[in-house]
Amino acid sequence: MAGGVNRKISAASARAHTRRGKQSSSKIPSGIVTAMLAVLIVGISALAYQVIQPPPPKTCGSPGGPAVTAPRIKLRDGRHLAYKEHGVPKDNAKYKIFFVHGFDSCRHDSAVANFLSPEVIEDLGVYIVSYDRAGYGESDPNPNRTVKSDALDIEELADQLGVGSKFYVIGYSMGGHPIWGCLKYIPHRLAGAGLLAPVVNYWWPGFPANLSKEAYYQQLPQDQWAVRVAHYIPWLTYWWNTQKWFLPSAVIAHRMDIFSRQDVEVLSKWSPEENNYMALARQQGEYESLHRDMMVGFGTWEFDPLDLKNPFPNNEGSVHLWHGDEDRLVPVILQRYIVQRLPWIHYHELSGAGHMFPFTDGMSDTIVKAVLTGDK
Repeated sequence: MAGGVNRKISAASARAHTRRGKQSSSKIPSGIVTAMLAVLIVGISALAYQVIQPPPPKTCGSPGGPAVTAPRIKLRDGRHLAYKEHGVPKDNAKYKIFFVHGFDSCRHDSAVANFLSPEVIEDLGVYIVSYDRAGYGESDPNPNRTVKSDALDIEELADQLGVGSKFYVIGYSMGGHPIWGCLKYIPHRLAGAGLLAPVVNYWWPGFPANLSKEAYYQQLPQDQWAVRVAHYIPWLTYWWNTQKWFLPSAVIAHRMDIFSRQDVEVLSKWSPEENNYMALARQQGEYESLHRDMMVGFGTWEFDPLDLKNPFPNNEGSVHLWHGDEDRLVPVILQRYIVQRLPWIHYHELSGAGHMFPFTDGMSDTIVKAVLTGDK
């Protein structure tokens, strides 16, 4: 009996020992769990980083990139700037103008040059240069682009083309930012300036909070988010405008409901060639053109335009601003406040006009005459 009991105890002990061994072997050491979690976090972070990173630009003239077809200058920092000349020959010109295109556009979208009448060109002796802003068309991207660098690009283009010590600048829509930059950084080079429906940064410090808030909420909700991302978390701008979960910028998507009645009429008359220019504008990639534009335009500026001084205190030149009272892209209430703060700007508010008014009949003649000679 005693031997049987011993055998039973031994068997029970063996089973208990086996269970303890199994339990012990099934438990993962805490150090391994921590390591596995760290690897998982790093993997997810790496995947997220890849998702938000924009692809490299397809720089014109590089292997696999678009061909170079336009005349270009080489800037001091090594970038190239593409341009197009209009009007009378430069050496015969009395007035020399640099036109700055808007968002999602290029050197071919020069409303002033393309629609200016031959009579005004010849009578006044007008020479116009339109150019691709950095990252657009055939101009090299500038990952360090700012409002200041945009203004200095114009100055260097003027110097390399040999237009003289002074020249005129006219900017349309998002092309208004370089004009503000010119008024800040190179006012001594300007003979005059024109702003056509200039896009306004809602975060300029000089705006009353209630006014900028009112204007901001006049945008479509997805455009509110698009500019908010560009301002507060610019490193997410590419992802925000390419992801499929939320609606991206309606402006980039070319939604027709963002335009006024007059705008729709203007766009309906555009030729297929003009629509093809949109593809040319984006050919090096949307990040260094459209998205960079948003990050620069709606980012934190180095200065507040509402603090600018009159660059022509002796009336040796003038600054003009045109805006349509039915512009659904840029609220007119902001322009009205700007010209109250800067009374030296000649303000022209256009009744019934939308954002595309520079492309309407006769408007280019009106704009050029006012900027060059003061005619209204």
